[in-house]
Amino acid sequence: MDLQRAFLAVVLSLFILIGFQYLFPPAVPQQPSTTTPAQPPATAGTGQPSSLPAPAAAAGSTQAQAILDPDARDITIETPLYTAVIKEQGGGIQRFVLKQYRNKMEKDSGPMQLIAGHGPGSLPVLFSLDNGAGAVLPVFKSDKPSVTLKTEAETSTLTMTATLADGLRVVRTLTFRGDSYLIGADHKVENTSDKPMQVSPALSLHNEPFAQASGVSEFLFSGPAAYVNGELVETKPKKLTEEPVVLQGRVSWTGFVDSYFMTSVIPANTNAITVTLSGSEQQVRTVISEGIQTIAPQETKSFGYALYFGPKKLKILEAAGSDLEHSVDYGWFDMLGKPMLWLLNFFNQYANNYGVAIILLTILIKLAFWPITQKGMKSMKNMQKLQPKIAKLRERYKGDPAKMNQEMMTLYKTYKVNPLGGCLPMLIQIPFFFALYQVLLAAIELRHAPFMLWINDLSAPDRLWIGFDIPYLHGIPILTLLMGASMYIQQKMTPTTADPTQARIMQFLPIVFTVMFINFASGLVLYWFVNNLLSILQQYLINRQTKA
Repeated sequence: MDLQRAFLAVVLSLFILIGFQYLFPPAVPQQPSTTTPAQPPATAGTGQPSSLPAPAAAAGSTQAQAILDPDARDITIETPLYTAVIKEQGGGIQRFVLKQYRNKMEKDSGPMQLIAGHGPGSLPVLFSLDNGAGAVLPVFKSDKPSVTLKTEAETSTLTMTATLADGLRVVRTLTFRGDSYLIGADHKVENTSDKPMQVSPALSLHNEPFAQASGVSEFLFSGPAAYVNGELVETKPKKLTEEPVVLQGRVSWTGFVDSYFMTSVIPANTNAITVTLSGSEQQVRTVISEGIQTIAPQETKSFGYALYFGPKKLKILEAAGSDLEHSVDYGWFDMLGKPMLWLLNFFNQYANNYGVAIILLTILIKLAFWPITQKGMKSMKNMQKLQPKIAKLRERYKGDPAKMNQEMMTLYKTYKVNPLGGCLPMLIQIPFFFALYQVLLAAIELRHAPFMLWINDLSAPDRLWIGFDIPYLHGIPILTLLMGASMYIQQKMTPTTADPTQARIMQFLPIVFTVMFINFASGLVLYWFVNNLLSILQQYLINRQTKA
């Protein structure tokens, strides 16, 4: 059992240090196909139905060849939540910044920028009738030079109309709300000619990694994601360099996500959608295809979408609907993680400080497990008292293992000691620990959230600036050092039945934890430090009781 405890502690340490999600990543649903299917015929811009497929273009390729109109304007959208710039040429979003979030911790770093566009052909939310090939980049003439919403109660629309050479007209109506990151994007395609037209409507997204500095981004997924057939599908951008990835089925939403933010498209018709992902780690292109559509003369067909460009904040996503809340995923511990996030926000409502909320949540979890932890600690203490008797049994029956085990079980029964009593409480708490670990790692609530003194960002490593630069550290990790010291004290107070060699190995754990926690988010370190202090208190009370 001593060796088992040592092994369990080391395994637990490894889980914490390298991240549980790397050892056991969420299962990725098997897709019907991962190769690009034949694309439907494209007629937009030609005037004649085509018998040749129109392949989806690579990111920024054919679109950049389109003739630009010097009279096309940039339309600015201002709401209490964001500022957006939409180009009339192509109708893509040139710029999108979130007013309530900053790029970096510094107050002068500017608002968080989700879109920093390049040419009009490589912008998000381009609507085309050639399955996203982008052979035509029409000018969507806007009915307004700008849209401004000053209060959360206001709503406004922007109508943009593009007339194509073959008699097709596209009317795009964008709906903005002052209290939401959701944007309605309805498209009506009118056939003004005297012959039927065959088209393949598609909406395309172009995304680059969001410009932000995050101390935990390396531990979390960043790239294209979609909610397909009731499951979250995350595709590593590196995979797209090999071949495009095709997702088919009931698509609730698709887009680009990272640890804190997302840009996504929600198709109104979720049952007949094909999503094609292509690109690289530097840029990802997502094409949402509606399939082949035939529009009769003088007929109008509608294709509806909603856009969500904003934070991955669970409360906001749940209000937005369309399964967007599933973009916040805590893997195997999702069912435990989300209640813990709710508790964290609940405590913050009263404390108005997420550092204090972490402390209160840690105390609550510790109290919930206090009885079983108490029982486990007492069992370890009793096991320590029996070590002299156990040593004598091992010496007496060293040539008869079966007899030795029989005598040891009799000894445990006589003194009412459970040899597994010290391990079981730890095993029971592991899922709750990892759930809270994931929450503190990924919660946008902790991004740029101050605690006290030198800790001004709970999502970043703690550093106390001392007037000059320290290589690699750039400051003293005070909280991390305190955590390591508390872990050492706890280890010294905890009874052990390990032999001297195992005990010496275990003494290195506080050092290992301290070194590896140096670049962890200070919110995680704060939780671990407070948990250690509570464990020290509990062990002190047990030690005092057993002496009495």
